[in-house]
Amino acid sequence: MLNTLQRIARFIDDLSERTGQVIAWLTLGTVLLTFTVVVLRYGFDSGSIAMQEAVTYLHAAVFMLGAAYTLKHDGHVRVDIVYRRLSARGQALVNLLGTLLLLLPVCLYILISSWEYVAISWNLREGSQEAGGLNAVFLLKTAIPVMAVLLMLQGSAIVLHSLLQLLGVAHLAGEAADREL
Repeated sequence: MLNTLQRIARFIDDLSERTGQVIAWLTLGTVLLTFTVVVLRYGFDSGSIAMQEAVTYLHAAVFMLGAAYTLKHDGHVRVDIVYRRLSARGQALVNLLGTLLLLLPVCLYILISSWEYVAISWNLREGSQEAGGLNAVFLLKTAIPVMAVLLMLQGSAIVLHSLLQLLGVAHLAGEAADREL
């Protein structure tokens, strides 16, 4: 049973890692596209609404779809004056309770409350309100529930890691993962 939990947690961690690595490339795309927009505007007195909107889409994708990767790497902002002084078991308990009582309910709320909003957008194949804009607002809005699902998955991995730590088998899981590499 514990091996199964460890494999599930590792699978979710790997999914978040791979997703984050793919999303990271969108950052480069955002920079290059922004550079192009600026050069066209100020160098050639030309512009493109579609390119400007694409920058917004890429920016949204990086932040929303990269949230689970950031969570996996403990990169979200938090006040850890007390947390960092806790033992590994204490930290695992805080992670477990925080995830179960805060992260997962908020993600579930975001998923449920955005579902109809996104479904309507897909039904309409909602596009830009600007002439020459991208006709893919429905895809941009889809990032909202996808973000919630990715965060819920990574939150589930945190719950599993925390439970394994509290059961005293987390160090064994880490050693087994190290041997596999």
